Amino acid sequence: MSTTAAFLTRLRAEWAPSVPRELLAGAVATFALIPEVIAFSFVAGVDPSVGLFASFVISIVIAFAGGRPAMVSAAAGSVALVAAPLVAAHGLGYLLAAGLLAGAVQVLFGLLKLGVLMRFVSSSVRTGFVNALAVLIFSAQLPHLKDARPATWAFLALGLAIIYGLPWLGRRLGLRALTAIPSPLICVVALTLLASFLGLHLPTVADLGRLPDSLPFFGLPAVPASWETLRIIALPAMAIALVGLLESVLTAAVVDELTGTPSDKNRECAGLGLANMAASCFGGIAGCGMIGQAVSNVKYGGRGRLSTMFAGVFLLVLMVALKDWVSRVPVIALVAIMVMVSASTFDWKSLGQLLRHPRLSSAVMLATVVVTIATHNLAAGVAVGVLLSGVFFAFKVSRMLDVQGPSEAEFGLDLDLDAGSAEPLVWRVRGQVFFASADAFIEAFDVLAARGRAVCIDVSGAHFWDVTAVGALETVVGRFRGQGCGVEVVGVSEASAVLIDRVGGGG
Repeated sequence: MSTTAAFLTRLRAEWAPSVPRELLAGAVATFALIPEVIAFSFVAGVDPSVGLFASFVISIVIAFAGGRPAMVSAAAGSVALVAAPLVAAHGLGYLLAAGLLAGAVQVLFGLLKLGVLMRFVSSSVRTGFVNALAVLIFSAQLPHLKDARPATWAFLALGLAIIYGLPWLGRRLGLRALTAIPSPLICVVALTLLASFLGLHLPTVADLGRLPDSLPFFGLPAVPASWETLRIIALPAMAIALVGLLESVLTAAVVDELTGTPSDKNRECAGLGLANMAASCFGGIAGCGMIGQAVSNVKYGGRGRLSTMFAGVFLLVLMVALKDWVSRVPVIALVAIMVMVSASTFDWKSLGQLLRHPRLSSAVMLATVVVTIATHNLAAGVAVGVLLSGVFFAFKVSRMLDVQGPSEAEFGLDLDLDAGSAEPLVWRVRGQVFFASADAFIEAFDVLAARGRAVCIDVSGAHFWDVTAVGALETVVGRFRGQGCGVEVVGVSEASAVLIDRVGGGG
């Protein structure tokens, strides 16, 4: 195969393994985006057009610059929560400036290859993140059902029947026509036509807020270029950057698992930064990976970058060119799609694994879910999960330390008779010595019983990890010497020896 042919093959695999499926999956993701983006715009305190323009720009840029094909990024709720206080206090201009700065931080994060920090997020935390997000997506639909009329509930049931029933019927009867077009698209069209035919006055997309009526235009944020501006936007920008990075990298990991393909996390970080900088320059709020929409995209066949790009393009077409038609789409049709996305996002297997998995792992997953739902902040939930994972891991590793001392016969019944004995008392240490196991290490040595004897501490099966571990070794050696013992430490590994020398112990 020639170089050109190989390049084209890779390009097609990355962009559009199947063009029709990519376009249809991107369209489904678009309809899943609309209600959330508009809702998140209200959370942030900005006009819906700010969120919709941002989603269009972010989708286009991330399709080219991102590191995870088929992943959908747009204006997100976690970023909106961070942005709301800044908008309330200083206005939209400062939010756009903060988004610009946050994007620059994210680009720097990617260039420094800090995406490797994702390795510190355990599978229990990722599962908790996914489950919490599924619950939040579902709960976000409940306000649309409050005080709902019977017709609304009937349309919700019909929408879910279409979404789940058509694919099942198509597979059962072998009818490709029922599976070729994603059922959520059929749901939107069918419920819109039915509501119009029956003359039902159901809440529509137009009732969610003013939709854009023109294309976005380029322009820098209208704020003074001063140190005072930097002081105002610095902390919100850092919060937006970190929350966005966290959600995007975790979303990329979920898509990795769904598709069985790897992604470039560092490129995703830098690509998100470029997308947010572009969005801010086109009057849009910063955003990040959207796990619900990404799952929906993948579920309906999206595997390449084309689905990501088309989700943004189709969103702009719907919001501007087809505004009148989209405005008549019943909100309950979008609610039905989001209920499906919520159910698809939730890891149902994790419920059965709660009892089978180690209790500490299950506790980490549940803590991530509880904190995320309680705070409506995915970053807070993940932070707690990572912290607990680290604490529990340190606890488990600390219990692996084993110190075997001399037997009672070796100590002798009369210590005075053994004073100055040529045969030293030997303690053999195995395992990991660090801050969590240092106290257990110290307590394992019977210093008083060895008074006046020669002592050998064999650490050939141990590793000293930190300053606390070195300090523990020095403490033990010092106590033995305080009892008149000659002490020899043997079997120090090269890595441990370097740390001991650096700290200044040596022993």
